[in-house]
Amino acid sequence: MFAVNVSDYVPPFGFRNAHLQTVYPTLFRRVPVVTVQRERIATPDGDFIDIDWSARQSNKRLVVITHGLEGHSRSHYCQGMAAACQQAGWDVLAWNFRGCSGEPNHQLQSYHSGATGELQIVLEHIFANTAYEQLALIGFSLGGNLTLKYIGEHGTSIDPRISGAVTFSVPCDLASSAQRLEHWQNRIYMARFMRTLRQKVREKAQRFPDQLCLDGLATMRTFAEFDDKYTAPIHGFTDANDYWTQCSCRHLLDKIALPTLLVNALDDPFLTPACYPHQAAAINPKFTLETPPHGGHIGFVTFADRGRYWSEKRAVAFLNLIS
Repeated sequence: MFAVNVSDYVPPFGFRNAHLQTVYPTLFRRVPVVTVQRERIATPDGDFIDIDWSARQSNKRLVVITHGLEGHSRSHYCQGMAAACQQAGWDVLAWNFRGCSGEPNHQLQSYHSGATGELQIVLEHIFANTAYEQLALIGFSLGGNLTLKYIGEHGTSIDPRISGAVTFSVPCDLASSAQRLEHWQNRIYMARFMRTLRQKVREKAQRFPDQLCLDGLATMRTFAEFDDKYTAPIHGFTDANDYWTQCSCRHLLDKIALPTLLVNALDDPFLTPACYPHQAAAINPKFTLETPPHGGHIGFVTFADRGRYWSEKRAVAFLNLIS
C-alpha cells in the first residue's frame, strides 16, 4: 500500500508549464479563510507562536498544517487544504512560524527549515489542552521538510495519536534546492523571498542593534549569502552548508515509522534530483513518494470539484486510507 506509485494528476489544458503552475495560485486563487480562531502559544524562551483553528467540540480528529518559506497560516494553499480537510470531517489547525503571523516575534531567532522544536511546541499544546484522539500532519515546501524531519527524528517513539502525514513540494535536500533557486529562470522566486527576508532582518536590527550587522544586506541576492550571514549563526549553525546539511529531511526518511506521503512534481522549478528520495521510498514501507510529471511548486491546479485542487483531494484520500 505504501510503495512508490504512479500519480493520477492531469493538469488542465494549458497548465503543463511548471512556472504557470507555480505562479497562478499565488496571483489568482482566492480561498476563504477557514481557520479563523486565533490563539497565541507562549514559548519557553519568552516568545510566542500564533495558531489558527477551525474546530468543533465534538470532533476527535485534527489536521495540523505547516506553511512554507515566508508564507503563513492564511496562505492560499493552507486555507485550500484546511477547507478540504474540514469538509472531510477533520478539525484543522494551521500554525505560523515565528514572525510570520503578521506581528514580529520577540526574540532574535525566528524560524528555519529544520526547527522541529517549534512543531513540538504546537503539538504539546494540542495534547495538553484538547481531547483529540487522532492527529495528521500536512506540510508544504519548507514546512514539508520540517514535518518529514520531525517524523524521522521521532521514529517509532512518535506520539501514537499522530496517525500519518502528507507533504507537498518538499526541498528534501536544502543545499541543492538553494542552488537551484539561483538559476536565472528562478530569479523571480528568489527575488520575492529575498525581499521579505531582508525586510525582516532590518526590522530585527532595530530591536537588536548589537547583534545584527546590516553590512551587505541590501545587495544579497541568494540563500547562500543570507543563510551564511544570518540564518546559520542566529540559530546555532556554523555556516549555510552546516545548516543545510543538518536540517535536510532526506537523511531521516528511512526512520519514518508512520504512514507518510511525499508528493513532489517532477517539473518543480525549486527541486533537484536529490529532492526525489526514491531509495528511501523503496526501502521504507511507511514512506510513499509520488512524483506527478506536472504540478510545479505547490501548484497542482484543477478547475473542477468546487474549487478544490488536486493536492487537496490527494491529501484527504491518503488520510482517509490510513484513518
